[in-house]
Amino acid sequence: MSNILFQYFSWQFFDVPRFILKAWRNFLVFNLNYFSIPLLIKTLFSHWRRYRWSYGRGFDLKRWIYTFFSNMISRVLGAIMRVILIFIGLLVEVFIFFAGIIVFFGWIILPLLLISGLYFSFKILF
Repeated sequence: MSNILFQYFSWQFFDVPRFILKAWRNFLVFNLNYFSIPLLIKTLFSHWRRYRWSYGRGFDLKRWIYTFFSNMISRVLGAIMRVILIFIGLLVEVFIFFAGIIVFFGWIILPLLLISGLYFSFKILF
């Protein structure tokens, strides 16, 4: 049985910050999985939506050129869309990172804000 003041300081400065860090990490990992950033990087130059044309049997130069450029357009379109999604995912990741910093340090300085608010309110009243 410890003093209630020590329990408060333990809760304020050890227990909840540990929980905030764990939750912050979970948000960061969730965002990576939500936008599938590792998978998008692995499949950066894959066909867009698996649209792929077959070269067919035999060799017809006109058909081969048409199929080659169609497949290249599909790959370039896939790369463009994946880069856009990776960029958006990383932008959200940066936002979550800075929001986590604000929440973490906001929680740490919350008692100081409470004490200074009480001090200045009594200073205004009296």
